[in-house]
Amino acid sequence: MIDNADSRRNSGPTPDAGQSASDNPTSVEESTPAGTSLEQRMAALEAEKADLDNYKNRVRKEMSEHETKASETILRDFLEVADNLERAIASWKEGGKNDVKSVRDGVELVLRLFKAKLERYSVTPIEAKGQLFDPRVHHAVSQASSTDATPGTVLHEVQKGYRAGERLLRPATVVVASAPPVPPADTSQPDHERSADGRPGWGCGHRHNRR
Repeated sequence: MIDNADSRRNSGPTPDAGQSASDNPTSVEESTPAGTSLEQRMAALEAEKADLDNYKNRVRKEMSEHETKASETILRDFLEVADNLERAIASWKEGGKNDVKSVRDGVELVLRLFKAKLERYSVTPIEAKGQLFDPRVHHAVSQASSTDATPGTVLHEVQKGYRAGERLLRPATVVVASAPPVPPADTSQPDHERSADGRPGWGCGHRHNRR
C-alpha cells in the first residue's frame, strides 16, 4: 500500500491559487503596452500629417501673396505710363490741335519711359529687320519681292517681338524678302530670227547681204 504522504512529496509543490496572472508570459496584460504604443504611433503620424498640411497651406499663402505683390508692382509701373499719356493729351488739348510738335514730343517721352519700364523687367525687343528669317523668334505673314534685300531676310517688321529674359515673350511679325521674278523672254521676233539660246538671230542681215 502506497503511503499518501510519499505521494504528496513526489507530486511536487501544489501551485499557489493566489499566483498573479501577470507571471504568465501569454497573459493579456503583457499585450496592453504594445497596443498602447501602436496608438501612440498612430497619434504621432496624425500630428505629423496635420503639421505637413499646415506647412503646405502656409507656403501656398506666401506664394500667393508674393505673386500678388509682384503683379501690383508691375501694374503701378503701367499706371505711371498711363498718367504720362493723359498729361500729353491734356497738354495737346490746352495748346490747340495744331500743336503737332508738342504731341509728338509727349508721345516720344512716354515711349521712352515705357521702354525703360520694360528693361526693368528684362523685357527686350527682338532684332528683326534685315536679319535672316528665324522661325523660332519670327512669325512670317507674307513675302515680298525685293531687289535690295537678300532673299530669306526680314524685309519689314509688322509688329515688334520681345523676350522676357531668355524666354520668348512674343515673336516678331514680319514680311520676308523673296527674289524678284525673272522677266519673261522676248518672243516678239520670229523664230527664224532667233538663235538657239533665245537671242536675236541675224537672218535679216543675211538677207541684206544677198543683194
